Amino acid sequence: MSAPAQLIPRSTAGVADRMALSAATATGVHIDTGEVPAWLARHRHGCGTQVRRIDFAELDHWSFAADSGNLHHSSGKFFTIEGLHVVRPEAQWQQPIIVQPEIGILGILAKEFDGVLHFLMQAKMEPGNPNLVQLSPTVQATRSNYTKAHGGAEVRYLEHFLDPDRERVLTDVLQSEHGAWFYQKRNRNMIVEVDGDVPLHDEFCWLTLGQIVRLLRLDNIVNMDARTVLASAPTAPAEPQALSSDADLLAWFTGERARQDVHIRRMPLREVAGWHSDERAISRDDGRFFKVVAVSVEGAGREVRGWTQPIIEPVEAGIVAFAYRLFDGVPHVLVHAMVEGGFLDTLELAPTVQCVPSNYAHLPAAQRPRYLDLMLGAPAERIRYSTVHSEEGGRFLNAESRYLIVETDEDTTPAKAPPGYQWVTPGQLSWLAGHSRYINVQARTLLAVLSTGAADLGRGTAGARRLP
Repeated sequence: MSAPAQLIPRSTAGVADRMALSAATATGVHIDTGEVPAWLARHRHGCGTQVRRIDFAELDHWSFAADSGNLHHSSGKFFTIEGLHVVRPEAQWQQPIIVQPEIGILGILAKEFDGVLHFLMQAKMEPGNPNLVQLSPTVQATRSNYTKAHGGAEVRYLEHFLDPDRERVLTDVLQSEHGAWFYQKRNRNMIVEVDGDVPLHDEFCWLTLGQIVRLLRLDNIVNMDARTVLASAPTAPAEPQALSSDADLLAWFTGERARQDVHIRRMPLREVAGWHSDERAISRDDGRFFKVVAVSVEGAGREVRGWTQPIIEPVEAGIVAFAYRLFDGVPHVLVHAMVEGGFLDTLELAPTVQCVPSNYAHLPAAQRPRYLDLMLGAPAERIRYSTVHSEEGGRFLNAESRYLIVETDEDTTPAKAPPGYQWVTPGQLSWLAGHSRYINVQARTLLAVLSTGAADLGRGTAGARRLP
């Protein structure tokens, strides 16, 4: 006779409480927070990596297909650079895009020391990082990497994420990546707790969430993959009130997604209109947005010692910003239901502003992205968070954005949001981030900042008003 079924709690409150305790703990067991930048710098100098731009003809195992012009690897693995055609009622465009259908693993190991959760973070080199080495998840690997399509070494700690004990999984969700540069790219974002001994290799360290919070306030320290995993964890408390109920928020989001008339098709790279190529770059005719270039990576402290690859390079740094207000003492941020050509499901919730300002400098103010000038002109006393973070360093070269949280008021951002925008609480964002294809990767960085307490939100009440 089989044992009777046993019910277990559905709530993640226990996990959120443990995450909150870790976020409140500023001192860890392994390394002082202030020593982490120097630790990363030591690994940067120690790996001796050199990244240099090369002609496309110098790419090893990469070539342009004779029929389509698509840029692909001889193994058929990793990714391809193809063309994308996006048609909307108000506009259409064509562009190169990265097609990488395989699902990678972004995984962080968690373990209690002295009753406090610590997280195993890696000093990882990525060729596109402006400072090469940043604080990364325990495992950050595509399927091609961890199945050793490159013929390199094993990915350390991978076994904890391939077939984990589900009762030890703190978060596990498929999340999108940059919809402007990736075609339907997703990664498995995971935090898995262990209780046994874990060998500690030189390029890894255990940090509390409180230590990571402090590092999130420094430029180009915590990489994009670590930020998105932390954003998917149940950390933000559920506020008892909000401008919109959860049901209303979901109905609004579903309505925004359903009303979009967007047609997207992949196309041969050689047929993309408005772009041109030479021996070193594929660029827009007007020089805006981004380029596709090639790099050689030598002396890498990675699974293989060196390689060449194509990579996307934005023309300038971007700005990613949330408008922030208090309503009856409850914090809210203004999200934008943003369509991006590479999304699997048309749109996701993005920050209030997400763009490269120089791409729109030639336009009159009324035609630039809504709220862009408000964020660019924010006075210092209204800025609650301002840090430069780089985007995914494995596929993007020197892709940096200034991430901002700016306190606004009724005059500049009314409680009644314009079409396509909605006020939500950090708790509501955290709830949605526990599911796939709701929150885009840029908003997840700012959610990681909000939910861990990395932003200074307690000083002013410029936007305060009572809930309706």
